[in-house]
Amino acid sequence: MANTTQPLMTADEFLLWCLDQQERYELVDGVPLEMMTGSSNRHDKIVVNFIIALGLQLRGTPCRPATADIALRTKRRSVRRPDVTITCDPASPTTYDVESARLVVEVLSPSNRGIDWQRKLEEYRHRDGLSYILLVESEKVGAILLHRDAAAGAQPVAWNTTDFDDLDGIIERPFIGCRLAMADVYDGAFA
Repeated sequence: MANTTQPLMTADEFLLWCLDQQERYELVDGVPLEMMTGSSNRHDKIVVNFIIALGLQLRGTPCRPATADIALRTKRRSVRRPDVTITCDPASPTTYDVESARLVVEVLSPSNRGIDWQRKLEEYRHRDGLSYILLVESEKVGAILLHRDAAAGAQPVAWNTTDFDDLDGIIERPFIGCRLAMADVYDGAFA
């Protein structure tokens, strides 16, 4: 009987393979997994609000926001596509991923509830240089900010959690010099 098992891909092989695909994929432990395509207008509005707000605050700095079209390597054989990534890498017109990320934003919606979030969060938590992971609700006002303990220094790295559940909250991100009002995150999302 012929072996129909595909060999596991490395991140480099995956990124080259993606150039010939119509759909968007993530690589999980060497296996390409098709991502949900399309999003609700609310989900999209929240992502756009992040890009606008963070882009304006980061203007003139070496950091910039990137969309889910830009990949983030989380392990040798895993590549993720956060809704928004903040990177301070110099922009390279010939690459399809960021070398390092300081912040990743994932907008939660009914269509992505089936994702193995624990696995994805663990990959993010072990990513060197990543200071913030922000999970944002799209069906109601709410966000969870996971942030590295700046004083930790010891391994394993300590992550703290801060919840935001109303429009008056301010999400502070001193490691990248930004702050974001929850009202700005949800501006126009529930109109």
